Amino acid sequence: MTKQPKHRLHREFPMAKRVIVECDLNTCPHCGSVLKPRKPWHSRKHVQTLDGPLFVAGRSKECVNPACSHSDEHYYASRVLMISLPYSTYGLDVLAFIGWQHEHEHRQLKEIQGELNRRSIAINERNVGKLYRQFLALLGAADQNTLQQLAATAAEHGGLIWAVDALQPEGNGSLLYVLYEVLSRIPVAAAQLEHADTDQLSAWLEPYQKLPFTVLATLSDGEEAIIAALKRGWPTAPHQRCQVHFLNNLVEPVLEVDAQLRQALQDDVGGLPAVPECEVEAGEPGVDSPFVVCWGATPRSDTDRD
Repeated sequence: MTKQPKHRLHREFPMAKRVIVECDLNTCPHCGSVLKPRKPWHSRKHVQTLDGPLFVAGRSKECVNPACSHSDEHYYASRVLMISLPYSTYGLDVLAFIGWQHEHEHRQLKEIQGELNRRSIAINERNVGKLYRQFLALLGAADQNTLQQLAATAAEHGGLIWAVDALQPEGNGSLLYVLYEVLSRIPVAAAQLEHADTDQLSAWLEPYQKLPFTVLATLSDGEEAIIAALKRGWPTAPHQRCQVHFLNNLVEPVLEVDAQLRQALQDDVGGLPAVPECEVEAGEPGVDSPFVVCWGATPRSDTDRD
C-alpha cells in the first residue's frame, strides 16, 4: 500500500488558460481621481473549473493623488471571487454543481466525486464534503465575523460597494447569485434560483439593505433584473456596470472577426517553407570577416544567383 503524503499536494496545470482580472473600480471612491494600475498581481493561483483549469491572477489599482485622504490606497480585483472563493483552488461553478447535485439530484458525495473525476477535476470525497459545507455557508446569512469585516471596511472608506453576479453551472438550469463587497473582497451571501426576477432578488437582498452602513455604489453585469433589484434596494447609490462584462461584450464581435482573419492567414501562408535558422561562425584562419551558415534554406541554383 502506497503511503500518502501528510502535506497537501501542490497541483500544477501547465496548459491552464490564463485569466487576469482587473480591479472593478476606475476612479478613487474618495477623491474621484483616475486610479493607476499596478504591475504586481495581488493574488495568483490555479483553479479547477468545470470548463477546465485556469491560472487566475488579480491586478490591483492605486490612488496616486497626493491630496487624497487615501492616497496610495490599493484597490483589488474583487471579481476574482466570481471564479473561486478566497484560499480555494476549486471554481465557484464546482461549488454550485456540488450543491445542486446533492440538494436537488439527491446524489451522495461519493457519486459527485466520481462525476467530477470523470470531468477531469482532481478531487477526493473529503474535499467534496468541504466544498458542500462552503456552499451551505454561502447560502446562509452573513455571520458575525463577516459583519465585523464589513463594519471595518465601512469605517475605513466611509461606506461599502455592493456587487451582485450570477453564474450557471453546467448541467442544470438554476443560477447561483452571489453578493459580495468590492472594497473588502468579502463574499457575503448567495442564492440558487431559477432565473430570478426583480422581486425575488429584492427579497433576497432585503436583509442587507437594513445593515447600518452607507452604500457608496453598486456594481453588476448588464442583467436587467439584477440592476433593477440593486436600484430598488439602494436608490441613492450610483450604479456601475462591471468593466469586465462590458469590455467582453465589446470585444466579442472583434474576436470573431479576428478568428476568421487568423484562419485565412493560416490558409494563405501555411504552405510556405519554414524560416531558415542561421548562425554566425568564425571565418577561416587569416580571414577577419565571419560567415553565416543557414539550415533549412533551399539552395539556389547558379541561375538564381544571376
